[in-house]
Amino acid sequence: MNPLIAPYGGLLVDRMADPATLDALKREAVRFPVVDLNARQLCDLELLLNGGYSPLQGFMGRADYEGVLAHARLADGQFWPLPVVLDVSDALASGLRVGDCLALRDPEGLMVAALQVDELWQPDLAREARLVFGSGEEGGARMRAFLEAQGPWYVGGRVTGTSLDGHHDYTALRLSPAEMRARFARAGWRRVIAFQPDRPMHRAHVEFTLNAALTRDAHLLIHAASEDASGDRAAYFALIRSLQAVEARYPAATTLLAVAPLHARGAGLREIWARAIVSRNYGCSQLIVEGMADAGSEAARTCEWIGRAQAAVGVELIVFPPMVYVEDRAQYMPAAQVPSGTRTLTLSPQELSRRLSDGLSIPDWFSYPEVVALLQQAHPPRHRQGFTLFFTGLSGAGKSTLARVLTTRLLQLGGRCVTLLDGDVVRKHLSSELGFSKEHRNLNVRRIGFVAAEITKNRGVAICAPIAPYASVRRAVRDMVEAHGGFVEIHVCTPLEVCETRDRKGLYAKARQGLLKEFTGVSDPYEVPETPELALDTSVLGVEEAVARILLKLEQLGYLR
Repeated sequence: MNPLIAPYGGLLVDRMADPATLDALKREAVRFPVVDLNARQLCDLELLLNGGYSPLQGFMGRADYEGVLAHARLADGQFWPLPVVLDVSDALASGLRVGDCLALRDPEGLMVAALQVDELWQPDLAREARLVFGSGEEGGARMRAFLEAQGPWYVGGRVTGTSLDGHHDYTALRLSPAEMRARFARAGWRRVIAFQPDRPMHRAHVEFTLNAALTRDAHLLIHAASEDASGDRAAYFALIRSLQAVEARYPAATTLLAVAPLHARGAGLREIWARAIVSRNYGCSQLIVEGMADAGSEAARTCEWIGRAQAAVGVELIVFPPMVYVEDRAQYMPAAQVPSGTRTLTLSPQELSRRLSDGLSIPDWFSYPEVVALLQQAHPPRHRQGFTLFFTGLSGAGKSTLARVLTTRLLQLGGRCVTLLDGDVVRKHLSSELGFSKEHRNLNVRRIGFVAAEITKNRGVAICAPIAPYASVRRAVRDMVEAHGGFVEIHVCTPLEVCETRDRKGLYAKARQGLLKEFTGVSDPYEVPETPELALDTSVLGVEEAVARILLKLEQLGYLR
């Protein structure tokens, strides 16, 4: 029987420090500049340290980066489809020099690695986004998200790991490539198929993956994608619990469940082939790929490197096709293979979300009872979910008044914990050190958004009423909150001249006299929300009528019963 497939490039990289190097690094690290890594960077770093990204030794330098973008080749000519880069801020880059060392930290502030700076440059991020994410509506959305999140400077250099102990969740499932290969060897596995789910698996997934393994005389690795490196999202734990439930549906001797530090970029075929390289380094010679048919843009699919990817990586891609349930046969089949006129059933991800949100049943032919129960626990119907009501508008528009009255109405209805994040109270207890510059106002709104997201995550109701004049910050708050529940933006669109007549604190008068700088509506702009869930003008609406409209909107959205 043939041995396991060799690591990509021939050798499995191990960038963890030996004891002597580790002691020296810990002594010297107190003077290193610090980078607090985000989820994507942490996943990339872990794969660099444990060999999942073999043969890479660290974050790419400029020559590798440019070669990957243009031709999917490293500077030495080896195939590599996806940039693996460390982006940093202007502030950090301004003080860096080649030869410096950086301390790379996880969310808890633990230094997990050191990086020696070999190169520092400003990439053309717009060009990278076009080449990686392609065109089209979906590609455009990913490009915009990338450009908003990515730091403007890239740092290239080798990494040396100081700790991989930051994970406290499912530690028995977090095997490194070397540990995985040793596990396969002990069990006598030689041909292994990987499947990397980032969503719960249902009957179609189980039937297809099991059949793929059986027909290829192979074993199966369910390699769950753990893109949230901090491991604190309820959805992540629901995913792993659901996969543990599904694992019992497979033959115990031929299937293994594990967790991999894979962050979803939405980079189409580039990402698929990068994951194939990771699978190879973990010891798998085949990879089941879902969504292959629409991966990437047409431009990406016709890139000159696509044709040589299979030969270069050496991992066979098994396409998970669109599947339908054939009622007469009581089994799933690829939609393309179903005879004409046969009655079939299907449930789209959107319909599944709707049924969970509305508290409707999930049919037995679609999933397993134990998986459905876990999904219903993790995704309660909308009237039991947390949500945030985010009032925005000029000073004096009536935001605070509406927020206070609405808080009272919701408390009278009962059944939910309601928290009013009053602007003055937040300024006193959460942002007392902040002034009123644009930077400080944005920071104050982000802090409000963070607290609102935590309340929403714990299925409470957060009511916020900041001015929040800038669209980008409001969008950032929406993103924070919608990761955990509902977000309802209410634009209190009372005209400026009316707001000035309500100037109880004399703020507009001071701004007109130049005594207050950067005052919204006078010396600083207010960016009007384009698509708020509700717009209310309190110059024509009374408080009770406005609050009634808000409650009606919440009922229409399903948050009230």
